[in-house]
Amino acid sequence: MRKSYAVFGLGEFGKSVALELSKMGADVLVCDMDESKVAAFSDKVTGAVMMDALDEPSYSRLGISNMDGVIVSMTGNMDASIFAILKAKEAGVPLVLAKAANATQELIFKKIGADRVVIPERDGGIRIARSALSGNYLDYIELYDKMKMIELNVEENWIGHSLQELKMREKRGINVIAVNRSGKVITDIRPDFKLLKGDKIIGISHGLHK
Repeated sequence: MRKSYAVFGLGEFGKSVALELSKMGADVLVCDMDESKVAAFSDKVTGAVMMDALDEPSYSRLGISNMDGVIVSMTGNMDASIFAILKAKEAGVPLVLAKAANATQELIFKKIGADRVVIPERDGGIRIARSALSGNYLDYIELYDKMKMIELNVEENWIGHSLQELKMREKRGINVIAVNRSGKVITDIRPDFKLLKGDKIIGISHGLHK
């Protein structure tokens, strides 16, 4: 059965997660106050809604109680982020993943019930707080079935090669959504993007191929 997710906030992080979830077959509803962002994204996901995250009646209209997960990505609006997390947990959403701008926000979001908290600037795009994988994988979170959001080190034989050359999706089942390079998160990832020594890949895995 198809899983369903709601993404609040169409910044780079929110857009990346929404797109990859959609590519992997999930139903994705995105919400943002910016009408132009919503309009530009409407044909890329299942649904797109212009919404003020502080407007309580909007949540019941969205039907988030039926969602398998909610991603809250509105670090520029602390009140809206807190309210969205609270409403999602109140509705019984099993997985609430929140993006935080700093350690203070991370602490607050965890205190009010967020299941996972991510600080891209600190953790390279996506910090996964469930458990570390052995080998090359640094962190992961299982979204559903065989889909995981992962962070991994660039292997020696990948250095100097582009994502197109490496065929990350075809050979390893990984859709790269960001790269952490010396602490800077790069989200404009094109097929000719070349990996360097020390890079960390953030992506969505849909069944790894050896």
